[in-house]
Amino acid sequence: MFPVILRFPESWPLLGGVAIYSYGVLVASAFLVGLLWALHEAKLAGVDKTKVADLVFYSIVAAIVGSRLLYVIIEHERFLADPLAIFKIWEGGLVFYGGLLACMAVATVYAHKQGWTLRKAGDLLMPSVALGHAVGRLGCLMAGCCYGRPAGHEAWWTLVFPATELGLAPAGIPLIPSQLMESLAELCLFGVLVLIRRRKKFEGQVFLSYLILYAVVRSILEMFRGDKVRGFLIPDLLSTSQFISLLVILFCIVYYRNLRKKEVSL
Repeated sequence: MFPVILRFPESWPLLGGVAIYSYGVLVASAFLVGLLWALHEAKLAGVDKTKVADLVFYSIVAAIVGSRLLYVIIEHERFLADPLAIFKIWEGGLVFYGGLLACMAVATVYAHKQGWTLRKAGDLLMPSVALGHAVGRLGCLMAGCCYGRPAGHEAWWTLVFPATELGLAPAGIPLIPSQLMESLAELCLFGVLVLIRRRKKFEGQVFLSYLILYAVVRSILEMFRGDKVRGFLIPDLLSTSQFISLLVILFCIVYYRNLRKKEVSL
């Protein structure tokens, strides 16, 4: 765990004492990787790259605002005591589902203006989201957030975080590597989406496949998480993300089946 990659000496002019946070660097890297793959998807689909780049930019802004907003809502007591901390996103504190919902809202508006459907925009963006998320979770690992439950014993597959000033994970305790697990799961999901895109039968298949598969993965991984700040609707039983995942799975499966039936009937 390395929350701070670099801190400039206090004696340096202008930059003295300024820190570069690993979380911020990796989240920015995630957005860059996602953008590059989205442009690749645009080329394959024969879509104007400029329009896709604009869509990605608006989606990134929405994702940052939405993910931070949901985190602030969940942790509202902390931010009522220190309102300025709301803006310190480089220290961690983004809830993925908040960003995804905000991103979808913005994508809907943008797609409508371009004469696209949300399903078309989703097919273009979802592989990028999965790939970027895989990179972004490494930022959680470096910051120590989104850490796993205590494993009960130290083994080669557990993580033991050192004691650091800004580290968020409990130090010196073997923990389930939940950040690495989700990063690997997202990378596998990215591969699955690429395969689906090559064989897709109807518009929106990649988009809905991502929503369903991610919701399933997230629901399972939540059982291995040890951080409590993500919020629970039923203490230690049903987290906020698991509840949202359940709604997403139910809605998307019904929608997927309806679209599939329409494709078969044509």
